[in-house]
Amino acid sequence: MKVLETEFAKGMIRLAGDGFAQGWHERNGGNLSYRLTEEDVCSVQDDLKLDGAFLPIGASVPGLAGEYFLVTGSGKFFRNVPLAPEDALAVIRVDQKGENYQLVWGLQNGGKPTSELPTHLMNHEVKKRKTKGAHRVIYHCHPANIIALTFVLPLKDEVFTRELWEMATECPVVFPDGIGVVEWMVPGGREIAVKTSELMELYDVAIWAHHGIFCSGETFDLTFGLAHTVEKSAEILVKTLSMAPKKLQTIEPDGFRQLAKDFGVSLPEKFLFEKG
Repeated sequence: MKVLETEFAKGMIRLAGDGFAQGWHERNGGNLSYRLTEEDVCSVQDDLKLDGAFLPIGASVPGLAGEYFLVTGSGKFFRNVPLAPEDALAVIRVDQKGENYQLVWGLQNGGKPTSELPTHLMNHEVKKRKTKGAHRVIYHCHPANIIALTFVLPLKDEVFTRELWEMATECPVVFPDGIGVVEWMVPGGREIAVKTSELMELYDVAIWAHHGIFCSGETFDLTFGLAHTVEKSAEILVKTLSMAPKKLQTIEPDGFRQLAKDFGVSLPEKFLFEKG
């Protein structure tokens, strides 16, 4: 089977198109990666070229040794993924030490995997371990409302979680563990990758101040849906703050506790009292 005939490639292409349609991927902004299953790899083995050179990842991810990933390319535009996926996407293989990668498919007009590859792979390593292999998608995008909030809210996990939980009743159900926040750092390097992976030990969403968000999930649909829910909540909060600096009514702690009970989720108490 050809890579572009697979369901995982079709899912990747659809998410890229949906993300661009939301306005989250200006120019070459954002990146996306998917960890292939053994069945995925076997199905496309004849379409892969395994004789290329190995290049440094920029991070050590021994927990991903031998794994294959479908990733967006550095400098590639999300709006072009549905139009020319074989140019905008790449399949890479991680070596047996977890320190280098090999390009085995894609980027037919040249290029490299996403510049955020260290962050993606470090996040994948954490979520693979934390979810016993269930999470396979890491998605980074630039939603305007969540970015705007990083200029006016304290950059604290508790504040962002509580404020976004309040804006829509389904939010505590969609991201019950909360949201982590990384203070502004230069993207693309090991330092921000380490900080983000530390937050991924606790959460499925990490906000990069003044930049965007990283989301982790089991499937393309669940991961996109998580990002969509967070950004919609942020949009409601931005509109609320623009109308009045103080809310007249909101969901109180006991309301969250009842919600958690009825929906069978666990909401950490630390998020129920800290407000912006």
